[in-house]
Amino acid sequence: MDTQFKKGVLDLCVLSTLRKKDHYGYELVQKISMDIQITEGTLYPILRRLKNEGYLQTYLRESSEGPSRKYYSLTKSGKDKAKKLKTEWKDFERKVDKILR
Repeated sequence: MDTQFKKGVLDLCVLSTLRKKDHYGYELVQKISMDIQITEGTLYPILRRLKNEGYLQTYLRESSEGPSRKYYSLTKSGKDKAKKLKTEWKDFERKVDKILR
C-alpha cells in the first residue's frame, strides 16, 4: 500500500481502534498491524499529535511484565473526531467504488 495513502487513513484507524478499547502504544501497533503494516516509528508521532490536538488522553497502568504502561484513550473530542472521520471515509469509499465500477 502506498505510504502517503496509508498515512492519510492512520488517524482513522487509531481513533477507531481506541473507540473500542484503551490500548498502550505497542499493543496498538500490534492490533493495527494485523490488517495494515505499521511500525512504532510511524504510530508514536501520530499518538503524540492526536494527544496534543486534544483527541487522546493518557494514563499509566501497572504491568505484571515490567514497568507501568502508558495507555491511550479517547476524549469526548476524540470520539467526535472518530465519528466524523468514519463518516468521511464511508462517503469517500462509496465514491471510489462508483468510479471503479
